Amino acid sequence: MSINHVRPWRNIYRRDSRQISVGSVKVGGGAPISVQTMTNTITTDVKATIAQVQAAADAGADIVRVSAPDRDSALALKEIVAVSPVPIVADIHFHYKRAIEAAESGAACLRINPGNIGDETRVKEVINAARDHGCSIRIGVNAGSLEKHLLEKYGEPCPDAMVESGMDHIRILQDHDFHEFKISVKASDVFMAAAAYQQLAEQTDAPIHLGITEAGGLMSGTVKSAIGLGNLLWMGIGDTLRVSLSADPVEEVKMGFEILKSLGLRHRGVNIISCPSCARQGFDVIKTVEMLEKRLEHIKTPMSLSIIGCVVNGPGEALMTDVGFTGGGAGSGMVYLAGKQSHKMSNDQMVDHIVEQVERKAAEIDAAAAAEAAE
Repeated sequence: MSINHVRPWRNIYRRDSRQISVGSVKVGGGAPISVQTMTNTITTDVKATIAQVQAAADAGADIVRVSAPDRDSALALKEIVAVSPVPIVADIHFHYKRAIEAAESGAACLRINPGNIGDETRVKEVINAARDHGCSIRIGVNAGSLEKHLLEKYGEPCPDAMVESGMDHIRILQDHDFHEFKISVKASDVFMAAAAYQQLAEQTDAPIHLGITEAGGLMSGTVKSAIGLGNLLWMGIGDTLRVSLSADPVEEVKMGFEILKSLGLRHRGVNIISCPSCARQGFDVIKTVEMLEKRLEHIKTPMSLSIIGCVVNGPGEALMTDVGFTGGGAGSGMVYLAGKQSHKMSNDQMVDHIVEQVERKAAEIDAAAAAEAAE
């Protein structure tokens, strides 16, 4: 068993929500918080889109969203869905018929924007298509595309307007006896989004999809998302999430897992604890961590690794990790296994040796899990 377990003082209370299915993935009702991303290829370029879906899935994505802006794109989903390793959500804007076509093409979920999809009659047709083809629906409210009457009522996008839009569409779905839905209330403003999500969580038991929309580039967008989503998750709000970045979708998946790992809500791959380095370091910490991050990307097993430059905090951090290395002197450092001092290793051989130790530990953890499951 990994030493990287969840301790009682780290537990986060999670809001009670109904559970729905997005294809094979359960969302809400205590299911693991799923990580999503969205392709940015031209959907009709089926080969490129499938390649991007596969890359996202390899990075750990539980669900992938694909845009269906026109009829050809909606019909192309049939080929994409047929080979996708994860459920596909069809992203629908403006034309309700695209949602119907996407449902017929096998999409697991239909994302509709209340401000763009049209009146209740059109929404009803989407509901019927979703029901007929076993799709769930995501009500995707966005501060940038609220209904005209709400903008006139409130004067500008705000949390109250966003939640009212979402609740209005929840009522439409419920009035038509459709309950396989989740909802999001996204904004690019962290404060607006967080306030809207908090209000929403108090008014519905529907699963909530978290996101800070149009957050920005890799660094700035990750920071905004970590602040906004992190605080909401800390409060127990959120059943699935997407970190929206102007970057490769794979980076969105990685950042999503990093946010969840930092809160102890999901554990996937190696969690590296490392120091920022200083004059006390016994080896080049920054370069070492960069190499290890790349060399250990293939590890999916949840486990922890500490890489600390000196003995000030190194031994203490190593006590709480599966594998650890602490810098010493004279060109070598100490290797820790399962929180205990094990043996010395030269700095020159340290990276290869740590990779070997992590792979060995991951194999042990996987074997133990398999044996437990077989009992």
